[in-house]
Amino acid sequence: MIIEKFFNKWIMFFLILIPTCGVIFDEPYFITLATKVVILGIAGIGLNLALGYCGLISLGHAAFFGIGGYITGILSFHALNDEVLFSWPLAVSGSSEMLIIWPIAILVSALFSFIIGLLSLRTSGVYFIMITLAFAQMLYFFSISWPNYGGEDGLSIYMRNSFPMVNTMDPLSFYVISLFWLLFSIFISLRLINSPFGMSFQAIKQNEERVKSVGIETFKVKLLVFVISGTITGLAGSLYTDLNRFVSPTVLDWHTSGEIMVFVILGGMARLYGPLVGAAFFIALEQTLGSYTENWQFWLGLILILVILYARSGILGLFDKKLRHEK
Repeated sequence: MIIEKFFNKWIMFFLILIPTCGVIFDEPYFITLATKVVILGIAGIGLNLALGYCGLISLGHAAFFGIGGYITGILSFHALNDEVLFSWPLAVSGSSEMLIIWPIAILVSALFSFIIGLLSLRTSGVYFIMITLAFAQMLYFFSISWPNYGGEDGLSIYMRNSFPMVNTMDPLSFYVISLFWLLFSIFISLRLINSPFGMSFQAIKQNEERVKSVGIETFKVKLLVFVISGTITGLAGSLYTDLNRFVSPTVLDWHTSGEIMVFVILGGMARLYGPLVGAAFFIALEQTLGSYTENWQFWLGLILILVILYARSGILGLFDKKLRHEK
C-alpha cells in the first residue's frame, strides 16, 4: 500500500524527532509521553494481528497486557525486598534484570494466550467476544483479591528494572529500549503478514469456510495468531509497568482492552502502523483536551463514531486515499 511505504520512510524521523525535542528543550515529560505512545503502540500491534488481519474480535487482551505487567511487578518486588518468589520444588527469587524479566513475561503471556485461545476459539462471533472478556475479568478480580501484591491498591516497584550498561531511569534511554521493541514488533508483524501463514489467516478473515475447503486447519492457524498476538501485548504490559514503576488491577480491566482496540480502530485495522498512529492520536487528544475538561472521552467517543461511520480504514485510510488521489 502507498501509505505503508510512506510511513516506512518517515516513521523513524518522527520517532527520533519527538525525544530529540524533549532533550533540546529540557522537557523529559515529552520523552515520557513518546515512550507511552510507543509502548501502547506495541500493545495495539499485538491486537491488530488478531483483530485487523485475522478478524478475531477480542475484548480480553487486557489479560495479556496485565499478565506481562504483573510478572514484571512481582519479580521486581521480590528482588527489591530480597524475598524468595517460591521455594518448591526449587527456590526461585525475584529479579530486577530486564533481560531476565522479558523472557519470563513473554513465556507466561504466551502460555495464558494459548490456554485462553484454546478455549475461546471453540466459539465465534459474539460468544468469542464475551468469553475473552470473561477471562480478562476473571484475572482482574483475582488481582483485586491478591493482597500479597497490593490488591486493589496495586504494586509499586519504585525503581525501573536494570539493563546492562544502561541507565534505565534516564527517560531517553528507556525510550530507546521501548523503541527497539516497537521496531521488532513491526518487523515480526511484517514478516508474518507477508508469509504463506499470514496469507492463510488473512484469508480466514475473508472466508473461513473456503480456507477449510483447501485443507487448512483454521483452528490451529487462529490459535497460533492469537498466541503471537497475546505475547506481543504481554511484552507491552511488561514495558508499561517499568515505565510507570507501578502496576495495578486496572491494566487487567476491560477498559484497557477497549483502549487497545480504540488504538487499532482509530489508526486503521489491518494497517501495519495503524495502532501506533491510533495510540499517538489517543495520547495527543488526552493531553490537549484533558487539560481543558475532565470529559475529554466524550470527544474521543464522538471521533470514534465518525471514524467507524465514515472512515472505516482509520486515520491511515484517509491519508491513503489522499496519496492515491495525488498520484
